[in-house]
Amino acid sequence: MRLIFLLGLLLAFGSSAFADTPAEPTRPLPTAIGNFRQVKTNTSPSTEHDEGSAVEPLAYQLSEYAGNRGDRVSVEIVRLRHEAQAYQELSLAAATARRNNSRIEIVPNTGGGTAGFATEDELVFFKGQHLVKIKSLKGSPGNVNELAQNLSATLDKGEGDIPVLIKHLPQLEETQKNAIFLNSFTDLRSSWLQWPVLDAVQGGGNADAVLATYGPSKILLVEFNTPQLATENDKRIIARIQELWRLGQPAPTAYRRVGNYSVFVFDAPDEQTAKQLIDQVKYEQVVQWLGDNPNILREAEKRYVNTTLGVLVAVLKASGYAALLCVGVGGLIGGLLFTYRRSQQKAATAYSDAGGMLRLNLDELSAETNPSRLLQDRN
Repeated sequence: MRLIFLLGLLLAFGSSAFADTPAEPTRPLPTAIGNFRQVKTNTSPSTEHDEGSAVEPLAYQLSEYAGNRGDRVSVEIVRLRHEAQAYQELSLAAATARRNNSRIEIVPNTGGGTAGFATEDELVFFKGQHLVKIKSLKGSPGNVNELAQNLSATLDKGEGDIPVLIKHLPQLEETQKNAIFLNSFTDLRSSWLQWPVLDAVQGGGNADAVLATYGPSKILLVEFNTPQLATENDKRIIARIQELWRLGQPAPTAYRRVGNYSVFVFDAPDEQTAKQLIDQVKYEQVVQWLGDNPNILREAEKRYVNTTLGVLVAVLKASGYAALLCVGVGGLIGGLLFTYRRSQQKAATAYSDAGGMLRLNLDELSAETNPSRLLQDRN
């Protein structure tokens, strides 16, 4: 028994150790992509990260490819733990590139990926757990997009969607283009978020955030995964804002808690504009029970009551309509009969002086007029 127990412990520790070991990419970069062949490769993770990123990838590969006409491109692929991290790295890469080119925008279906952006000589996209960067080193930059399409077809798309928190931003089609997303952050302060009030925000790795720009205004949504965490942060944030007011230091133009969101607006022209932005933020939460739903009986009872009431109302309506129909038809028939009888009485009155009654004209009966109708004398 002891031997079996020790073997079990060894297997448990062994599986845990292998689980923590970074895995190779699900699909390593192929030796050929379209008309390009692989000439150089490196699987050591790069020490350079996009500004604000501290995510350690599960796998990394950088390869250089040569085309038939001497063109050369570099392809960098990073596999993260989940799709939210991949989108975070995409948004940070776009924010870094935007410092040199303000027209950089994240758009859907870039290079065959879920979303991405492009510069003059580089294309960056995310798909599933992967972030891909393709850069033209020599030759025509147009080859980058074709190579991206061919490579994207080999990657798992996962959910194939952007993080839900970004969808709750006002004017999504515009704000997604410049939004910076932070997944499961611990410290919100970074090179992109330098406002003093954010010292009060403590995510503890259990919160996400997204920063977007509306003209001169910036809106920051912080989503906490539990109501308790949202309540604790809300108290600290309000206290910090009041402290900043007393000290005369920069504070948010407006702040409000919306569900489990903490919503900040910075650098807005006025407080009314800031509040209008916050009004457009709608908190939505999907609850999924790990086991049986404890409210299933209550929900079933509610559905039963609603269904029964609906049937009862429908029956009452049908009965009411039937009663009205019967009364209407009966009244119509009665009216027709009454009219008919009145017309008959009027006709009888017009041709008789007996007021519509049968009259027996005995004075007109005589032997001369109709002898057969007279009583005969009895012997």
